Order: sequence, then structure tokens, then C-alpha cells
Amino acid sequence: VVFKSLKYIYGQLVDDDQNKVLISASNVGKKLPKNVKDAKTKVEASKEVGKTLGSLAANKKIKEVIFDRNGYLYHGRVKAFADGAREGGLKF
Repeated sequence: VVFKSLKYIYGQLVDDDQNKVLISASNVGKKLPKNVKDAKTKVEASKEVGKTLGSLAANKKIKEVIFDRNGYLYHGRVKAFADGAREGGLKF
């Protein structure tokens, strides 16, 4: 699931059967990866957050997911997030 506000983007891997969030990543918080902090635009930050989510999923051996764009059009920051997640190792 992806959610975006005017400044930030959030991504979560949710297990619908157990109603639990397995992994989450965003560009908000104190403990951000360096690549997310160094992003100059919101689109670049979205792609880096997607990569981070993909690598966190790979660490938990999650490979295939269903991408829920939460009603947003598939362009701009949402597309960059999805591309980053694919680069991070997720398949959808």
C-alpha cells in the first residue's frame, strides 16, 4: 500500500489475512537511510523509499506482492515508488 501527502510518501507491506503491517518505509523520521536524506526532489525521495522497502522485504524473504496504489494515478511519485520497489527486489 502506498500513501502520499504533499511532502511525504509512505509504503507498507500488509498481510491481509492477519491484518498486520509487516514492513513499512517512508521519508519521515529521525532514522532515515542516507540515500533518502540526500534526495533533492520528492520524486527522487519516493524512488529511494521504494528501494528501501524492497530491500527490507528481501531481508524478510518477501518477493512477490500486490501493489495497491490507494486510488492514486500511476505517475509521478507513485510510479517512482513502484520503480524503486522493483529495483529493491519486489515483483508485482
